[in-house]
Amino acid sequence: MSVILSDAFAAYQRMREDFELHRRATFTRAHAELRGELLGARGRAARIDPYSLFMGPQNRVEAYASDELQRWFAQHGRPTVEQFEAQWWSSHADQSAGAAVAPLRDIA
Repeated sequence: MSVILSDAFAAYQRMREDFELHRRATFTRAHAELRGELLGARGRAARIDPYSLFMGPQNRVEAYASDELQRWFAQHGRPTVEQFEAQWWSSHADQSAGAAVAPLRDIA
């Protein structure tokens, strides 16, 4: 594997690990603030894992989440990997700006 692809894959893995930490923290916060009332009647009947509502398509939230969790998401947001990746990448790009690769004209 090329060095560029290897570095990109490693950066993506770090971002996904950070995202999972963020998603777990968001779940824990919602669970505490809502006193565990995360599932609606359909979610309880279907034995849905409440954590699964913090990933996947929005229509699962609409189908299985409690009204309280739906309002909580409206107020606090529901983490998506796409949004997190954009924020993560911009913050990491700012930190590594000094370590940028030299332009080709400077190498030749």
